[in-house]
Amino acid sequence: MADVAFTEERARAVLGAALPPYRAGDAEARLLAFGENAVFAIDSLSLVVRVSRDLEMWDRAARELKVADWLAREGLPAVRPDRRYGSEQPLPFSGHLVTYWQQLPEPVRPAGPRDLAVLLHLVHALPEPPAELSLELPRRELLGGVERWLRLAGDAIDPADAAYLRARRDDFAAAAAELVPRLTPGPIHGDALPRNVHIGPDGPVLVDLETFSHDLREHDLVVMALSRDRYGLDPAAYDDFTAAYGWDVREWPGCAVLRGARETASCAWVAQHAPGNPAARAEFARRVASLREGDPAVRWYAF
Repeated sequence: MADVAFTEERARAVLGAALPPYRAGDAEARLLAFGENAVFAIDSLSLVVRVSRDLEMWDRAARELKVADWLAREGLPAVRPDRRYGSEQPLPFSGHLVTYWQQLPEPVRPAGPRDLAVLLHLVHALPEPPAELSLELPRRELLGGVERWLRLAGDAIDPADAAYLRARRDDFAAAAAELVPRLTPGPIHGDALPRNVHIGPDGPVLVDLETFSHDLREHDLVVMALSRDRYGLDPAAYDDFTAAYGWDVREWPGCAVLRGARETASCAWVAQHAPGNPAARAEFARRVASLREGDPAVRWYAF
């Protein structure tokens, strides 16, 4: 199955197998996101279905379900699994993994940086998961996916660029291992962006739990600093975020290291979409050129 391209059409075929009453051509299933996973909403079932790119993410998907159960026990507002279609998840279908999630109500407004800061306060105050859940949170392997993404990119990218990113990965991994945190390490979200917050009628809800980790809390804060500098986040919105959280991670000497690691990972992540996707190849070229030139202000575009 590794040779089968992961496309929306492919994901819809898996969805059809995972939900027999559903047919892949049925327009009822709305594609919400397409990246590491294809995420579909089926409104008539109040259901969200995630289809993974391949089977390599099994442990990560299984851990995400346990994280959701743990957050429910802690009363933290987060997305919940839907076990109507399988009490034991994830489920394999034709070389892909499927997980089922309760559909959230329609958002009452877009999420903003301040909403994210409120949820991060709750996440960063969490105790360790109880032993009975058998949930061991990993370190935030921010750079762990680089090799896989570059492999998926294949010859769609310049081998010299791939070699550059591998060397950069190794350098930042070594530097990150030496960091002295300002905050006490513990549970983190791992991909703390407003897009991973849903504003329902009862307030903000955390979604996309697959990168939950036990590591430096600064990881969650550097994400927004990078959004300000690379992705065009309004500086005033960033100031709202730091005011709501109570600290600006840019004051920390280790910020540049975590930022560099995340930039490396983000560049490699786009590379996996380069085969057959000219927009991804163009964005990858923009990103890797800015890294090579050492220009921290070149605008990157969300992909």
